Amino acid sequence: MSNKEIKKNYKEKIKLLNEYNRCYYDKSSPKVSDREYDNLKKEIIFLEEEYKFLKSKNSPTKIIGYKPSKNFKKQTHRVPMLSLGNAFSEEDLNNFEKKILNYINKDNIFEIKYSVEPKIDGISASLIYKNGKFITGLSRGDGNQGEDITNNLKTIGDIPNFIAAEDFPKEIDIRGEVFILNSDFNNIKKNFANHRNAE
Repeated sequence: MSNKEIKKNYKEKIKLLNEYNRCYYDKSSPKVSDREYDNLKKEIIFLEEEYKFLKSKNSPTKIIGYKPSKNFKKQTHRVPMLSLGNAFSEEDLNNFEKKILNYINKDNIFEIKYSVEPKIDGISASLIYKNGKFITGLSRGDGNQGEDITNNLKTIGDIPNFIAAEDFPKEIDIRGEVFILNSDFNNIKKNFANHRNAE
């Protein structure tokens, strides 16, 4: 395969990934399974590592999530809201562990223990509290700018509008995942196309 063909193949994969992101994040209507999405992402990353001349501003190594929706007011995150990296093989996990050991600079060999839980697929949210009061809620958006979804988040009973604890920080940005249980979704599913649409 010539460099021109490799570049064309790469650009097609980037375009397809961008379309998947648009459907997932902006339209709340995923086109493919998580496995298919992750496989495409992995193929793009492999091509970039294999052929150093391949570059795109839309590469999954350069972007996070998708641009904020036009339906919501945009706001810049004070600190970028990044996403977790993926591991597809035992080799990926070994490399991840090596990075940890290099970062903490441990000379002695010791055992690292892992805790594993199922992946929760919802909407990443940033909750900003000032003087104990919930002020602003943002989605991840593209990692730098998120959608202001404060009013939506205020309808969730598990998110307190005020925290009265004496030792609570004057200002804090709490980040997590907002999702809906299957049992709860069953009660409202006639109003929504899927879980993500309801979230």
